[in-house]
Amino acid sequence: MNGARAVLATMHGKERAIAPLAAHFLGLDLRVAEGLDTDLFGTFSREIERAGTPRDAARAKIAAAFRLHPDARVGIASEGSFGPHPQVPFAPLNRELVVLIDRESRLELTGHHATMDTNFANALVTDPGAALAFAAKAGFPTHGVIVMGVLDGAPAPQLALFKSVESEADLLAVIERTIALTGAAHIETDMRAHRNPRRMRAIRRAMIDLVRRSRSLCPDCARPGFAITGRAHGLPCAWCASPTHLTRAEVWTCEGCGHSEERAVAAASADPMHCEECNP
Repeated sequence: MNGARAVLATMHGKERAIAPLAAHFLGLDLRVAEGLDTDLFGTFSREIERAGTPRDAARAKIAAAFRLHPDARVGIASEGSFGPHPQVPFAPLNRELVVLIDRESRLELTGHHATMDTNFANALVTDPGAALAFAAKAGFPTHGVIVMGVLDGAPAPQLALFKSVESEADLLAVIERTIALTGAAHIETDMRAHRNPRRMRAIRRAMIDLVRRSRSLCPDCARPGFAITGRAHGLPCAWCASPTHLTRAEVWTCEGCGHSEERAVAAASADPMHCEECNP
């Protein structure tokens, strides 16, 4: 891929996080897909629901970018997801995915990053003061906010939607207008990359992971992208050798040929505090 022309499917400034790494480590001549409306593949503000998985959306963005730039050999796109942490109560989690497709070799690589370093949040407000307090906590105006209408206690972007909120004066104006129209306002952090520096950092971390995977070759077929896809539990207890819930090995898999292998973790045994037999 070194020297190959590449296209990045974004309209939200993600080239700031992705392009330097793609150029330095992958040797790509990366350009933004001009004229591509990535909002067509889903919006955080609910006007358009994302169809399929994050990977499906990233692939669709790349396909659209290729149609606009038929001379590009490589396409790159990213997709983010936000929601509650599966294990930490009341904590939000940001998952980022970056996908690279080389249509000459048919190679597809992915990079992943998950982080709790996100300001993902929302609130229902009925007065401007509460909206200003929410925005200040979110880091506004460095981090953007979105305001929308409310219907039956739920966000209703079809009634009112304001994304271009740049200042406190702008925010007060749209909050007052929305409350007058729908009786309340839904305010949330803007998770679009160009309006959310924390998310931009997470995208960069996902791209770093993609670079690492590009240098990890399958021991069976030599395809790039040999990576950890799971973990095998059952690290034996140091006292009684009973299996514990701790990881005993990482599972590495090749998406190309399907080769899979377990690689033992550094620890040979688990502290008895994790053993149900020794520490019931």
